[in-house]
Amino acid sequence: MRYYNQQLFRSQFEFLRRQFLQDGEFAFADILSRETDEQALDTIEFAWNERIYTPLVTLWIFLGQVISADHSCRSAVARFVAHRLARGDKACSSHAGAYCQARKRLPEKFFAMVTQLVGRTLDAKVKEDWLWKGRRVFMFDGSSISMPDTEANQAEYPQTWKSKPGAGFPFARIGVLASLSCGAILDMTLSSYTGKGTGEVSLLRRMWHILKKGDVLLADSLMCNWRNLYELSERGIPVVTLINKALRKADFRKGTRLGPDDHLVQWPKKHIRDVGRAAQLAMPRFLTVREVRFRVERPGFRSQEIVVVTTLLDAVEYSKEDLAELYRSRWNQELDLRSIKTTMQMDVLRCKTPELVRKEIWTHFLAYNLIRTIMAQAAVKHDLAPRTISFKATMQLLEAFQPLLSYAAKTRRSCEDLRDQLLSAIANHRVGNRPDRTEPRKKKRRRMPYDLLNKPRAEAKLDILKGLR
Repeated sequence: MRYYNQQLFRSQFEFLRRQFLQDGEFAFADILSRETDEQALDTIEFAWNERIYTPLVTLWIFLGQVISADHSCRSAVARFVAHRLARGDKACSSHAGAYCQARKRLPEKFFAMVTQLVGRTLDAKVKEDWLWKGRRVFMFDGSSISMPDTEANQAEYPQTWKSKPGAGFPFARIGVLASLSCGAILDMTLSSYTGKGTGEVSLLRRMWHILKKGDVLLADSLMCNWRNLYELSERGIPVVTLINKALRKADFRKGTRLGPDDHLVQWPKKHIRDVGRAAQLAMPRFLTVREVRFRVERPGFRSQEIVVVTTLLDAVEYSKEDLAELYRSRWNQELDLRSIKTTMQMDVLRCKTPELVRKEIWTHFLAYNLIRTIMAQAAVKHDLAPRTISFKATMQLLEAFQPLLSYAAKTRRSCEDLRDQLLSAIANHRVGNRPDRTEPRKKKRRRMPYDLLNKPRAEAKLDILKGLR
């Protein structure tokens, strides 16, 4: 059940689109479409009409909150009050309570659906020359996040066993499926950090229905097992991954030789857990895979051998060098997660209930996808590859330009000029070409000399009152 003032919805929808360059004649200016918003709004079961914090307004404030350097709700509402006054509207309360309640009312599926639709639409419209040999490549990787220490969060996402009771924080594992060509996030799964079904392989299995025949999955060695390679190859989805040395040993004296350090080999099936006897008997006894070995030599370091495993068996169409370059590009997934967790400050979340934590994650990913859309626009306009543009610079420029985009003159010409200037500024900030860059993972600035809190905060306060510091 939902109804709304169509004129109100249209104006708020166009404002939201304008904030992320989703209007005008630019390429990728139709990613955040009316159909996307209508489909997401269908997940809302309550009715809304003439209210201040409508779903689209709440989403816009939430997006601004995760992009801003100040993630507080008070700062987000203050920006909204300033926006209303600048438009000549009546000021609403500067207290964040109403906004927080509006954010709480919106279902988690609303945020998830908008994020997924934007990411998948962006990936579907990438230029042909951004693809790898005409194929769409998707990367999967996992990471972890922390959140406030509340009873609700601890119950659903318990702290790790290494932390003392009351001294740790709720911890969760996320799995992310992203596009190599444009960086868009297609889907995300979240689970507690420990327990059955919480590993990265399990998270991938929840999402790989998104992959279509002909797509390529690029993943790390955790995904390199017989069952994953077999089930994906049966669906026509080749995999490129690193050999899992704990499960297999590569022996290049065996198999069918395709070239130096390149051969086809038969992997025998081993016992597969969580699969019934009938299903195991239906699977073949052997699986043909291709193993390719590379030697990485860097001055000042020991030489290292890397064995890439793939179900792309054609050595003519997919050469050894092609596979090496493709697997090396998997590092982009690490950089993308760093952009989200560090640049967008998602490494430590702020919401105090599990449902709001998940909404906060989805909103971060939605903002990330919309920023990637703007980077794709700049790449097309200036004939660049999206991966050569700086994500952090794009986010900084978008945050700086958003007030101008909000209060730009009504004429279409001035709005187009403003968007042109923004895209040109974004294209000027390129990522440096720094192959084999090495930096020590050490900090020079010392931390403040405070003792660690090794007991619940309430107990520590009582100790202070008792003079037992």
